[in-house]
Amino acid sequence: MRSVIFATWVLAFLTVGCAAHRGDLDYPDREAVYDRPLEEVWPEVRGYFARSNLPFREDKGSMVLETEWRQEFGASKVSGFFHRYMVVGRREAPGKGKLQIFRITKNANKALSQPGKEIDWGVSRALSGAASPDGSMLSVEDDEDRLAFPRGENGFYMESGQGQRDLVMEWRVFREVAPRLAKEENAPKPVQVARLAQTRANPTQMSIECGLPIIGLGKQVKPGATMLLGEMHGTQEVPRFIAQLACQAAVAGTPVTVGLELPLENQARVDTFIDSAGAEEDWLKLMDAPFWRSPFPDGRGSEAVAKMLEQLRQLRSEGLDVDVFVFDHPKANGQQREDAMASTVALQVDNSSNRFHVVLSGNIHSRSRKGLPWDKNFRPMGLLLREKLGKVTSLDMAYDSGTAWICAVDSKGVKDRLDCGVRDAKGKDNGDRFFVHTWDGLNADGYHGVFYVGPVNASAPAVRYGEGPPGGNDNSSHPASGQGSRLAFVE
Repeated sequence: MRSVIFATWVLAFLTVGCAAHRGDLDYPDREAVYDRPLEEVWPEVRGYFARSNLPFREDKGSMVLETEWRQEFGASKVSGFFHRYMVVGRREAPGKGKLQIFRITKNANKALSQPGKEIDWGVSRALSGAASPDGSMLSVEDDEDRLAFPRGENGFYMESGQGQRDLVMEWRVFREVAPRLAKEENAPKPVQVARLAQTRANPTQMSIECGLPIIGLGKQVKPGATMLLGEMHGTQEVPRFIAQLACQAAVAGTPVTVGLELPLENQARVDTFIDSAGAEEDWLKLMDAPFWRSPFPDGRGSEAVAKMLEQLRQLRSEGLDVDVFVFDHPKANGQQREDAMASTVALQVDNSSNRFHVVLSGNIHSRSRKGLPWDKNFRPMGLLLREKLGKVTSLDMAYDSGTAWICAVDSKGVKDRLDCGVRDAKGKDNGDRFFVHTWDGLNADGYHGVFYVGPVNASAPAVRYGEGPPGGNDNSSHPASGQGSRLAFVE
């Protein structure tokens, strides 16, 4: 009788739930509970990870397994983030159980780690080699990390990784395991994703690592939708947010086009690079443009942006339908520039109405209301696009305090030049997770909501020295002089 009820409930869930479920973009608001003893569920769980080509080690008899490390964005040479899953079986009640799945993250260069939460990468922080009473190599900082880290089921500190519970992964496993347990014939089919003609295999949800799911993203991603993101240039986190967004949306089956506020004359270089193998020669061709060596780099040509282009290239090479276009008209000024940028973006959207467009720009351009404090008649790009395209969602950047690479009026008060460098950025702490949140309407600044990227860290220019070709060492001036010629892809 129990099996009949379970099978009926699973079939109802797959019929109703999957109709509204779009890949893994809608973040679950409840746990997945199996109406079976864990002893019956666990063999299917092990089979799921084996079929997904995720090697794991298991603590026999305890219903705990841990997968091997896997690099984000499919072996991207600049990503620097590695993930593994820990799966813990928990009994809910007699005859019922659930899986708690934690995603543990390592970052080799600690770039996005908060102070006090640095990740050890093979190096002990023990003081003077002293060992703790139990023989382990611990320090005062280790004790502080463990005491300060959130307690409970949703966060933990393990080895040198930082973990957070992944409800999306729990439901992904449930959607495959539950029908097998119920012996249903209509198991859910693998998600189909658009792929380039030259690719040989269909990527699956488990073949590409997209990072922790962005909370609230699912409500925004749909073919034909346009989302404007207004950023503060010069952080590491915003380009990473864009790369994760594109990865998660494309894996879920929605073609994605990313718009960047780069000069229009860079489009051919970007197209060539996105379709390339990402070799050093391909990088040199991309970076051999005046934009990347501006004497006043405002953050749009940062290392993080260069890494994002590599990540998008990597996703495309894996068979995901990801594209990039640029839309800035730097020779225009004021309202003329807004008009030109809006026309370029609108033309791109009109010519590919079956795709999801995410457009990144400075947070003045993405507003959807008329007027600025210094110009009441100013019509920003966001407002113009809303008039041209109809439904457009404008989101402002929200972040926790940190640093950013910012160009501002020279600190000595010279009005005809800019001073570029690392500066403090004051924000509000809303946690560590990326999320999207919308309101019922527009706020006073012309935004429908916010996208949150956590604590911010400055990202320096991708090419830090020289006006000539990358590596030319031509002794030309640059605000960050004396650091040598260095490209973003050099680790």
